[in-house]
Amino acid sequence: MKQTVTRPRAGVPPAARSTRPAAPAPAAAPGGAPDAASDPPARTAGLTRRRALAAAAGAAALPLVHIRSAGAAGKLSLALWDHWVPAGNAAMKKLVDAWAAKNKVDIQLDFLTAIGFKINITMAAEAQARTGHDVYAFDMWTVHEFAEKLDPMDDVVGKLSAKYGKISKAVEYLGKVDGHWMAVPVGWGSSPLSACARISMFQKYGNVDVRKWYPDHESTPAAAADWTYDTQLKLAEACAKGGYPFALGSGTTTDSCQTWGAIFGAFGADLIDAKGNVTVDSDNVRRALEYAQKLVKFLPPDTVSFDDASNNRALISGKAAMIWNPPSAWAVAKRDSPEIAADCWTFPNPKGPKGRLVPLRPYFWGIWQFAQNKSAAKELITWLSEREQVEVLEQAVVGYDIPPFLSMSDMKIWSEVEPPKGTVFNYPIRPWHDAEYYITGSSGPPDIAVQMWNRGTVPTMVAKLVAGQSIDQAIAWAKDELAGFIR
Repeated sequence: MKQTVTRPRAGVPPAARSTRPAAPAPAAAPGGAPDAASDPPARTAGLTRRRALAAAAGAAALPLVHIRSAGAAGKLSLALWDHWVPAGNAAMKKLVDAWAAKNKVDIQLDFLTAIGFKINITMAAEAQARTGHDVYAFDMWTVHEFAEKLDPMDDVVGKLSAKYGKISKAVEYLGKVDGHWMAVPVGWGSSPLSACARISMFQKYGNVDVRKWYPDHESTPAAAADWTYDTQLKLAEACAKGGYPFALGSGTTTDSCQTWGAIFGAFGADLIDAKGNVTVDSDNVRRALEYAQKLVKFLPPDTVSFDDASNNRALISGKAAMIWNPPSAWAVAKRDSPEIAADCWTFPNPKGPKGRLVPLRPYFWGIWQFAQNKSAAKELITWLSEREQVEVLEQAVVGYDIPPFLSMSDMKIWSEVEPPKGTVFNYPIRPWHDAEYYITGSSGPPDIAVQMWNRGTVPTMVAKLVAGQSIDQAIAWAKDELAGFIR
C-alpha cells in the first residue's frame, strides 16, 4: 500500500502526523490549539482494567501497511506508534520490509496514532477480544495494565542486555512486572524532557555559558557541578526580570507531571513509599514545596493552564529563556525561527539533593498471549532492537528517540544535528553526566503511581501554591487524594 506522509505544520500536534492517506486534520485540543512542536499526547489510561476495557467499544478500523514477500513462510502483524517525525514511519517500514523479504514472512504493519488515544483504545479492544496484532506498542503504564495478557520477554531482553549492557532503572520500573520483562524497551517514541536553554539569555541575564557546563564532547561531572536547583532558581529570577521566564508548566498534562515529578524526585520528595504507604507529609516534600513556592514566582502567569504545547510555543516564539522538552521544539524552531534554533542548547536537568534526574517517557513492544506467530515476533523485535537498525531509525527521526540501552548514547546523530553544532549532543544521558532517567511516582507501586500520574497529583500541589494556598494546605489535599488511591 502506498503511504502518504504528511509534513509537520503549525497547529498540529506531532502525534497527529499520520502516514494514513487522506487523514482529516485533528481538532484543536482543549485549552488552545495544539502546536507542531508538542509532544506525543498526554497520559494513557490507568491500570484499572475495567476503565480500559470500557473504552474498547470505541476502537475503529485501522490503516494497513501490508508487506508481502514471495513464498511467504508465515504471517506477522505489528501495531506501532505513529511517529511524529514524518521520515520515521518510512524508515521503519523499509527495515521491516527488508526483514520480511529475507525471512519470507508476510507482515502487516500498522502505525496507530495517539491522537484521541486511538492506540490505547485499540489496545484495550484487542486485549478483551483476545485477537488482533501479534506485536503491540505500549508506553508508560500500559505494560503493567495489560501484563496478564502478554507473554514474558525475559529471553529477548536478556539477549539484548548481554550484548548492549545496562538499561535504566526508570525503564525497568515500567517494563518489569513481578520480576519479569513483559515487554521489550525500545527507542521508538521514547523521549526525555531535558533542559533546553537559550544560550544568549543565560549569558546575558545569568552570566552563564551553558556550553561550558555541557560541551559537545566528552567531559567530566565537575564541569556541570554548578548546575543545581539553586542555580536554576537564580537563573529563573534573572531571566524573568529580563522578560524571558522559564516556560515550565504547572498543569496536569504529561509535561507538567514529568517536570514536577522529577523536581520532587531530586529532592527525595516521595509521596508514596515502595510498600504503598502515604509519605507526603515529610521534610523532603516540604523542602520541594518550599522550592516550588519560590520558583513559581518567576514562571509565566498562565503556568497552571499550560498544555503540552505551551512550552514549545514559548520557546519558538522567543518568549522563554528555557523549557524542559525533547528537541521537538528546537526542530520546529529550526524550520520557523532559525535564529532561535541556532541559540538553543539541550542538556540534562539540574541536580538536587537526591541526584540529577531526567524525566523520561519510554516505549515498549510486547507480544500478546494470543499472538499467532510468536517466534517470528521475537526474532523481528530482537533484530529491530540491534544497534545497526536503531541507528538507521535515529537518523530518520533526527535523534528524537532515546534507546533504552545506555551504551547507545554515543550514536553519531546527536553530534551531527545543528544549528548550532552540538545543540543536542547532551540530549541522551552520557556516562559523565552523573544523571539518571526518572519516572514520576516511581518510589511507589505502579498501580498507585499511575493514579498519581492520571490525576496530576504532583503538579496540582504546585498549582495550589500558585493559587496562594499554603504548603500545609497542599500537603493536606495530597494526603486525602493519595488515601483515595490506596483504599
